[in-house]
Amino acid sequence: MASAKPGDLVAVHYTGRLDDGSVFATTRNRRPLEVTLGHGRVIAGVEEALVGMEPGQHQDDVVVDAGKAYGPYRPELTVAVSRDELPDDVDPRVGDELLAASPEGEQVAVTVIDVSTSAVVLDLNHRLAGKTLHFDLELVAIRETPAPL
Repeated sequence: MASAKPGDLVAVHYTGRLDDGSVFATTRNRRPLEVTLGHGRVIAGVEEALVGMEPGQHQDDVVVDAGKAYGPYRPELTVAVSRDELPDDVDPRVGDELLAASPEGEQVAVTVIDVSTSAVVLDLNHRLAGKTLHFDLELVAIRETPAPL
């Protein structure tokens, strides 16, 4: 049986957990995730674990440190914005996730970490930055991607 290698399109079921066991994402009871290995579309630690797996194979508790996931938590990625800069219909509360435009015009999720009468402090770090992640993986299928024309 063939094992997964960079360039293969793979279908994988996964469950991602934090150190405390809480689930932050899963494909169970849904369609498996399809991704081409080597294209950087999944975090490095998961991609490394998938390479070499065969269809039907499981890996439980693949531990991925922050460096191979969403990177370290960077305190400098917090920013205070005036409440006047927020849309009128937004009533921010600590813990809320809002969508903001990046300098490149892409939408990014930000987390409200403090609110005052005049300003809102936003955390631009990925919500999983700085965290060790645990994954249960099941490689469902491998398909070679077609060669470009």
